[in-house]
Amino acid sequence: MTFLPQLLSLALLTGCLTMTSCTSKKEKESDEQKPGIEKAVFGQLPDGQTADLYTLRNASGMTAQITNYGGVIVTLKTADKAGKFEDVTLGLDSLSTYAKNSTFFGALVGRFGNRIAKGKFTLDGKAYTLFVNNMGNHLHGGKVGFDKVLWTATPVDGDEPALKLANTSKDGEEGYPGNLSVEVTYTLQKDNAIKIEYKATTDKPTVLNLTNHTYFNLTGGVKRDILEHVVTLNADKFLPVDKTLIPTGELKSVVGTPFDFIKPAVVGARINDSTDTQIKYGKGYDHAWIINGPADSLKLAATVYEPTSGRVMEVRTTEPAVQFYTGNFLNGKLVGREGIAYKKRYAICLETEHYPDAPNQPAFPTTVLRPGQTYKSTTIYQFSTKK
Repeated sequence: MTFLPQLLSLALLTGCLTMTSCTSKKEKESDEQKPGIEKAVFGQLPDGQTADLYTLRNASGMTAQITNYGGVIVTLKTADKAGKFEDVTLGLDSLSTYAKNSTFFGALVGRFGNRIAKGKFTLDGKAYTLFVNNMGNHLHGGKVGFDKVLWTATPVDGDEPALKLANTSKDGEEGYPGNLSVEVTYTLQKDNAIKIEYKATTDKPTVLNLTNHTYFNLTGGVKRDILEHVVTLNADKFLPVDKTLIPTGELKSVVGTPFDFIKPAVVGARINDSTDTQIKYGKGYDHAWIINGPADSLKLAATVYEPTSGRVMEVRTTEPAVQFYTGNFLNGKLVGREGIAYKKRYAICLETEHYPDAPNQPAFPTTVLRPGQTYKSTTIYQFSTKK
């Protein structure tokens, strides 16, 4: 009887500890699901500047990690049909690896996404020469494009957290005219979409074609190639290219060709068609499709479905074209996160953009930006699942 009060006290104490432990666990789980944005140091660049890593989370548990170095989407974790969250992008394991490699994994691309023939164009009667870095052509902004810039970052907290990035590209940078002020905003939406909004102004006439170059693999964790992904492209025409992947100027119907994705088609079904010259030139798919729909309106460009995970990605954009690229130049030499060697066709890219080489092809929609004008563009990558 003399030990009863002590036993009761011990029981109450144990209960309180247990309740405290449970409460702490619940609070932790609640915090993990709470939407918002967090900042951490990503690393130091060779010039001594520090780059940061921002983690955006929505209430559903989807997360996006973005660094202000190159505006790179480092990870993008979405749920599969069983509710398991996995990264659906290709990426590298450190800031130093991003700085050493020109992979464009997840990066903002500019001033001009895609190719400009021979690195030359003429604007208002004046000739400009750009850095040549791809089969004798200018690709993705040149030697030090926007993917190699440390952007000024402003985090925006809330139910739909956002990261605003700003950069001024100086007159003559990489050969381009004009001081160009650029703002790019990434927003992680409630509906499991990541929205990218671009805005720019210039003090001299220039050319501009901004995009994002994320490499997607919807299997999650990049377990295998993307040949079983099912793709639909809202496009009746594509741009044939020459041997150096510069558009010939023709807008060709996709009907009766391996480029017909009007109805859902497995990526690997026709990607090795040895009878098609365009497939040979691209070593698979590396072409621009012309998106159906009104100019400058937000329209569906592409849908991607991965049967094993059940993941679905829909791409909407105000841009007139989308470059569909199937990782043809990955060769396994570059090792990414978790020691995964990124082999040929381990990812797809859907780069929303204006037509490649537009500055040299007057029949293409213009990419000229003049003082007093504001460049605006929006692209949304939305994720869902189906059984």
